[in-house]
This record gives sequence, structure tokens and C-alpha cells, in this order.
Amino acid sequence: MTVSAKTEQALRNAMERLLSGQPQHTDGKLTKNNLCREAGVSRATMHRATEILTEWDCRTATSPAGVLQQRHTTELAELRGKLRRSRQECHALQEQVDAAATVIMTLLAENASLREHANGHSAAVIPIPLSRKR
Repeated sequence: MTVSAKTEQALRNAMERLLSGQPQHTDGKLTKNNLCREAGVSRATMHRATEILTEWDCRTATSPAGVLQQRHTTELAELRGKLRRSRQECHALQEQVDAAATVIMTLLAENASLREHANGHSAAVIPIPLSRKR
């Protein structure tokens, strides 16, 4: 299926407006959704114009805005990877903190027990006789 010459011209005009940074009906982002809105046609109609969509893909990929979008997409992927690694590291560190807190609480309880035990007995040192066999 193809589109009418009038629709094709509307899509081409819309493409030129978007690529030149002079949109009339959209925010100017280089998206297919904006292309069909700018041309005043439905998405289904736009998708039947395969030749224009191929041209759109080629031109947006090499346009300054397309290159910038690709750079942003790459940067976003890198930042998401860094965030994922940071979260994993944070989780590992939290596990270490939890383990250390458990050890500290155990040592605190043992220390308290030893202090109680020490307070209940005299502090005198009792020597143990050494028995030597001759």
C-alpha cells in the first residue's frame, strides 16, 4: 500500500520543518510521532509511506540533532550501568555493615556478661600451686 501524493508531500514538508528546527505543530523533537503530527496524518498513514520513513531514518541518524540523540542514548546507557553497579556495591557494603553490627552486638553482650560475672567475685588473684614431682 502506498500513500497519496498529497500525503507524501505533507510528510516531506513536515520532515523538512522538523529537520530545519522550524516545527509548526509539535515541540520539534525528531520523532516519528512528531513527524505524523506535523504532517497532520495518522500514524497508520505515515507507516504506509515506507520510502519517506526510510529517508527519515537516514536523515535523522546523520543530522546534528540525531547525533546528539545518539550521544545522549549512549550516555544514558552508560549511566544506567554505573547506577546498577553502584547499587550492587551499596548492597554489598550494607551486608558488611549488617554483619559488623551483629558482631558488635554479640561482643557487647559478651562484655556485659563478663562484667556482671567479674562484679560478683572478688578481684583477688589466687595463685595456683605448682606441684613438682621428684
